[in-house]
Amino acid sequence: MFGKKKFTNNSIEFLIAGLGNPDRKYEKTRHNAGFIMIDYIADKLNVKINRVKFKSTVGEAEIDGHRVLLMKPSTYMNNSGQAVVEAMNFYKIPAENVVILLDDINLDVGKMRIRSKGSDGGQKGMRSIIYLSGSDKFPRIKIGIGKKPNPDYDLANWVLSKFTGDELKSLDKIAQNTYEAVKLILDGNTAEAMNRFN
Repeated sequence: MFGKKKFTNNSIEFLIAGLGNPDRKYEKTRHNAGFIMIDYIADKLNVKINRVKFKSTVGEAEIDGHRVLLMKPSTYMNNSGQAVVEAMNFYKIPAENVVILLDDINLDVGKMRIRSKGSDGGQKGMRSIIYLSGSDKFPRIKIGIGKKPNPDYDLANWVLSKFTGDELKSLDKIAQNTYEAVKLILDGNTAEAMNRFN
């Protein structure tokens, strides 16, 4: 039902952007936790993420009466802000109405943390969004991807490594919680989402 719905320019109220890298070789890698969450939400809503717009693939959906744009930037992680800010400007969406789903190496797989705003925490996709928008007031849901196996392990190799089968199973539960948290945030209940899921 939602996949076929076309909203007018001004009717998108919220942007939900999952961060990751677009090439097929990056599928199911740790750095693509945001993409995995967006795919879960789209599947839950029976929405296709298949339109190319705003340097992204996007799909329009409705969540609890809110019209949203689901986004997977095609810019590669470190330039995520180019896609997010282009869509924000087009729909005139304030930072407070943009929910970012991203990976966090400081959280174990199967854990999540919600923040209403704040610094990039060393995550370069978030850094790009904050820098290009000039705001840090983005609600965000951080998805745990696990710490490096040892301090000498190359960070880039770690975040671009694939989740194990067991880790993907634990992401399924986090995906459901992420969807519930997104609904609370869209309804203006970010504090409740933090209390329930952090």
